[in-house]
Amino acid sequence: MKLNTSYFAGVAAGLFLSVTISTQAAENPYLGYWALTIPGGGAGWLGIEEKNGQLEGRLLWGGGSVLPVEGVKVQDGKLFVTRTQKTKTKEGSKAKAETITETITAVRDGNNLKLTTVKSKGGKEFGQAEFTGSRLPPLPPRPDLSKVKYGAPILLFNGKDLSGWKLIKSTESGWSVKDGVLLNRVVKGKHFGNIRTEQEFEDFNLKLEVRTLKSSNSGVYLRGIYEVQIAESFGKALDSHNMGAIYSRLTPTVAAEKPEGEWQTMDITLVDRHVTVILNGKNIIDNQPVLGCTGGALTSDVTKPGPIFLQGDHTDIDYRNIILRPVVR
Repeated sequence: MKLNTSYFAGVAAGLFLSVTISTQAAENPYLGYWALTIPGGGAGWLGIEEKNGQLEGRLLWGGGSVLPVEGVKVQDGKLFVTRTQKTKTKEGSKAKAETITETITAVRDGNNLKLTTVKSKGGKEFGQAEFTGSRLPPLPPRPDLSKVKYGAPILLFNGKDLSGWKLIKSTESGWSVKDGVLLNRVVKGKHFGNIRTEQEFEDFNLKLEVRTLKSSNSGVYLRGIYEVQIAESFGKALDSHNMGAIYSRLTPTVAAEKPEGEWQTMDITLVDRHVTVILNGKNIIDNQPVLGCTGGALTSDVTKPGPIFLQGDHTDIDYRNIILRPVVR
């Protein structure tokens, strides 16, 4: 039988190309997920992935959501990430639209990054700063929650006062206790604070009750890293910013929130960087991995124990019956 040499040459070329692309991807030292400590000390996150031969990036910069960036490239051993922001300025009586371009440059040193950021507008650079990052450890496999053992329950809120809680920053407090309920009341135009437990925890199950009020927007932060969103979102379409979501990261699979003013139950489990949320008896997030911190986190280091913290700097909100059971290793 006569061999088709052109066929085999084509196959060999295809295999070579496939191996070359795979090797390039494997050798790209920036692929993966990075915990950032952004200028000013806030928590951030950067994810770099390769899809269809192209690099893509997502960025969390302190508060807010995880958002895609405009561009990603690796050149001369450095990572370049570009994002843009539209702004409006006034010139006399007219509004002028402008674009701010921010370029983040990273250099890898083992599992660490040294980064700089610089912004430009109208050809002029400003806002240059340096910051750092570190590679997140590999995500553990999905845990078997049926085999997890818990310790004795810890009553985080005694229903009488704020014992065991403290303000995260020296700001005005809207928190008080009345009739066994932990209340947060804010006044428009003033800045109110978030509170955290004095104790810190690793993995756990947390149960609580929450009552949303008009336009409520709060959050329960697990270990000070991952925000379970508390929001008045009854009747809205599923979204990663609605009640029970892991803010901007995990979207509930079903809408289970109750209307404004009704008490709602939350049963939250954090084990091995996987989260389960049961809202009003319905499993809305089922043992799903969280790739990194969420906006407003106290730290981007997912290996550290941390407090439960309640967001109080946005709107009025009520909590009660807050009980935690730590995981026993």
